[in-house]
Amino acid sequence: MRVTHVMDSVFVMPGTVPAPRAGILSELHQRYETVRESLSRIDKAARDMGLPEISPRLIEDNGTSDRRGPEVQYLEIYAVSLATHHMLVAEGVRPIAIVGQSIGELWALAAAGHLAVEDAARLAVARSQALTRQGWGGKMLAVGVDGRRAQALAGLLDHPHLVLACENAPRQSVLSGPEPLIEFVERVADTLGWPSLRLDVPHPTHTPAMVHAARDLRASAPRVPYGTGRWRVCSPWLGRDVGDDDPVDLVAGALTARVRMLQTIRDLHAGGVDAFVECGEWPVVTKFVEASVPGVRCVVPLSEDDPFEAVRVLAAGPSQGGLFRERVSASAPSAIGRTAHASVPATAAAVTVPASPPPRSAVVPAPTPAVTCVSRVAEPVRTIAAPSVPAPVPLVAPRAQSTPSGLDYESVLDQLRVLYGDFLGYPPDLLGEDDGLESELGVESLKQVALLGRVSDRFDLPDLRADTSLLTLATLRRIAETVVRARAGVAAR
Repeated sequence: MRVTHVMDSVFVMPGTVPAPRAGILSELHQRYETVRESLSRIDKAARDMGLPEISPRLIEDNGTSDRRGPEVQYLEIYAVSLATHHMLVAEGVRPIAIVGQSIGELWALAAAGHLAVEDAARLAVARSQALTRQGWGGKMLAVGVDGRRAQALAGLLDHPHLVLACENAPRQSVLSGPEPLIEFVERVADTLGWPSLRLDVPHPTHTPAMVHAARDLRASAPRVPYGTGRWRVCSPWLGRDVGDDDPVDLVAGALTARVRMLQTIRDLHAGGVDAFVECGEWPVVTKFVEASVPGVRCVVPLSEDDPFEAVRVLAAGPSQGGLFRERVSASAPSAIGRTAHASVPATAAAVTVPASPPPRSAVVPAPTPAVTCVSRVAEPVRTIAAPSVPAPVPLVAPRAQSTPSGLDYESVLDQLRVLYGDFLGYPPDLLGEDDGLESELGVESLKQVALLGRVSDRFDLPDLRADTSLLTLATLRRIAETVVRARAGVAAR
């Protein structure tokens, strides 16, 4: 094989994302010995720790479901990231650095050769078990504003465990804190017109509340050898490259520290990097990249219909037909359109709903999304009493809505066209029922969440806003059909 080098690229490793789909690594397992070896080593580590092997589900597209849990989920995410890295290297793509998001830093250390594959797996499981033992009742909330505003929002309550946890993009921040306070902050953000979304993660982290889990991890985790890696690893929470840092201390320290992905991305770009390659199933960190450095080139091989061709084009370099397929959302009036008044974000930044169709008609779990705020005129601020901890905060009373009973498809579709057209600034008759909301109309993933909130209120279907399957390959047809079925079910009760 002729090896070429893409010397301005950075590999990025996602952190906690949904469990990968079954069979995601089938073709990579067939093609690359390094992938087979790494999966075998992760399987061995899993067996030694009393966990099920992770490779059967990732290789065999048979829908089997092993005994699940956060430890298995972390190992599967790790396996996909490491396998993608091996595919890239086998095809001649060489990074100048590897960056991990949150626990993704552990994947980066293994990919760079600083840690043995098995040791990274053991540390991931030890981390998960320490967090489970602490059993903290916290949540993480993505808010569509910059870090300064998000930190000010947390400062309103002045609680030591409610903090700015992650600065992901210019208009995407994450707060971490006790669940009652997160509920309150969510409602304040809603009042201010700031889109927000609670993140579905097994273990909320990046807050001083995790200090007990960090101490537990330092005391219980296996001490593992740490060597000189093949590539540099940039740490978004340390704010520098990893040196001779002890890996257990690195993982434990990250539990209580803020993740500054935005600054890391900008520093790398300022240093000459303008190509970012995501080692995961869907665009997660690369959407942060696109929001942070406009025009930057990104590729996510596993999100392509032909990941091997995408990597070959990547390895060929810009002199041989272009380094990357453009992934920036299509320009559309939605970029300056109105926002929804809902506690869900309108996003252009990341985390995690696919920007392109899933290959081979796979059923893909909706990933953890990211948030970008779109400006709007805020409604008059309502007075909200701060809750006491740990008393739960009562929910905001729902707005009064009409309650349609049975509805036909065409009637629902017409109403959706008006609703979406008003939100996006499009004439309703230009919205095709089969147009991809993200891929063709440029409606980013969490903007879709905000719109689903409106649809949910309009048709009195409270469960609709939580139906993340509607974010995968979303079209007005799919949403209209779901509404018709759900209203028919309500009418039949």
